[in-house]
Amino acid sequence: MICCLNPDCNQPLNHKHHPYCQNCGNPLKILLRNRYKISKPLGRGGFGKTYLAQDIDKFDELCVVKQLAPQAQGTKISLKVKDLFQQEAQQLQLLGEHPQIPYLQAYFQEDEYFYLTQQFIQGEDLRKKLKHKGVFTENQIRDLLVNLLPVLGFIHSRGIIHRDLKPENIICRHSDGKYVLIDFGIAKVLKPFGQDTATSLGSLGYAAPEQIVEGNATPASDLFSLGVSCFHLLSGVHPRELFMCKGYSWVESWNDSFEDTISSNLAKVLSKLLEKNLTKRYQLAEQVLEDLQDRTANLVQLARISSDSTIIENPRLHQFEFETVTVDDCGQTISSDRQVASYYIEELDEKVTLDAIAIPGGDFWMGSKENIGCECEYPQHQVSVQPFFMSKFLITQIQWRAIAALPMVNRELDLDPSEFKGDNLPVENISWYDAIEFCQRLYRESGRKYRLPTEAEWEYACRARTKTPFYFGPTLAANLANYDSNYAYANESPVKYRGATTPVGSFPPNSFGLYDMHGNVYEWCIDTWHKNYQGAPADGSPWLDLSDRAFQVLRGGSWLNAPGDCRSACRDRIMAKRSNTYEFVGFRVVCSSQSSSVNTSISSSL
Repeated sequence: MICCLNPDCNQPLNHKHHPYCQNCGNPLKILLRNRYKISKPLGRGGFGKTYLAQDIDKFDELCVVKQLAPQAQGTKISLKVKDLFQQEAQQLQLLGEHPQIPYLQAYFQEDEYFYLTQQFIQGEDLRKKLKHKGVFTENQIRDLLVNLLPVLGFIHSRGIIHRDLKPENIICRHSDGKYVLIDFGIAKVLKPFGQDTATSLGSLGYAAPEQIVEGNATPASDLFSLGVSCFHLLSGVHPRELFMCKGYSWVESWNDSFEDTISSNLAKVLSKLLEKNLTKRYQLAEQVLEDLQDRTANLVQLARISSDSTIIENPRLHQFEFETVTVDDCGQTISSDRQVASYYIEELDEKVTLDAIAIPGGDFWMGSKENIGCECEYPQHQVSVQPFFMSKFLITQIQWRAIAALPMVNRELDLDPSEFKGDNLPVENISWYDAIEFCQRLYRESGRKYRLPTEAEWEYACRARTKTPFYFGPTLAANLANYDSNYAYANESPVKYRGATTPVGSFPPNSFGLYDMHGNVYEWCIDTWHKNYQGAPADGSPWLDLSDRAFQVLRGGSWLNAPGDCRSACRDRIMAKRSNTYEFVGFRVVCSSQSSSVNTSISSSL
């Protein structure tokens, strides 16, 4: 099919052999600029039309082509719109270095129209996600804020204000579940006070009062729009309807419907985002992130292990046999192998035990090669890991109860914190501090040096000497792991996902004998978050930044995540505060082998 480029054509798709559009009579172009093959229209806005295209110079890579074709007429209007269109291209060129903003490919004029081409983001915008899956939970809103606020901070630091932030301009990327900010069509460059021209642009209901009434937009205006978007996703109520009935007065009582369903912390943050008075509203994205975490106590409490304690000898090892599988890019099994692993048994109480697998030391390449995965996974670097033991399974609810019943070391533990109930289901709704307390109690009870894994140890153990995205091979399948299988990573067939945790050990292990390293629940690591691997340790030790303690590393993905989030190399993070628990986050423990020389013992004021 050939797509007609007349922006007013309402039936633009034509068979290849027609030289003219069979609907409007416009001459058809096989290639735009002798490079872009237009596949179909994606939508139309006030300034133009958007198309999906193939870039034949990049092996038919998909891209987005935007065509300037304003619906409003008039010389002044056309000049203004042309300036905005060129400005959008310039801003994409400036901002496209961020992995959550589409990058510019080209800007040009052909015939009477101007075009820009940009990266195509495979995913679903949040308006469609709301329609298909219903209103967002508090955890999803928190994830959105934590994921998107750094993007806003980035564009604001470059002197750009988006001015049109709303759910349809936020895409949840299928490959990794990250949120991508799109459509900079009415974005503006922030100018010094008194040098700016007031222009009232934005989407009614989402745009801030000063943006619509006064024609002035600041970074705080984008934050207001983000708050409105969160309200829309939480409630399902379109803010335009509220605006048409009540103007901006609706924001004063936005929380009436959520008193019993969202935490006081999130309510406080949203109220300040939705403040009508510009001077009382958040001014910076970093301020919002600050208030999303609990600053009433020390941000990080790392496990303190007494220097005078004696670590007992490595215990007696047993062996067990298991079968591993390898799949092709369709998720079909192409081979299986019998493996043997060594482990010891830790008795937690009279009836409950924990199996710890012996992980041999070795070298591996940590992270992803460029153009694969996310920027936070770069640069790929070689790491040497000492031998250690890792729990065969995620910590289960019955194991949690056995240790949570022991006397406190530094904090109380809830005996039954999990959203999904079952003795052999992984424990979840566990904060990083809770996991640390578990390790401390287990260490005191057993005499063995239990702790959370370092990020390097976790990836090394997950890969189990593989180099593919998953230890099963190039992709995942729903019979291999528990993840959101509505989405495909490669060529496997999407199926309806389970929507909950599954009993540990339900799926095949990796070649070290570890289960559920992909999906089920995210796993806490001991490391603090760093935006990439520049300067990362090469010896498998924890990477700690005590000057910036807000985020802790998560690995492995969960039942809630798309397969890209479950890759061996994929990294994520959550703010580390004492009340920060999610039904998709759990953990497993490690214990240093007697032969290990890696120093993972960190002290801090508890």
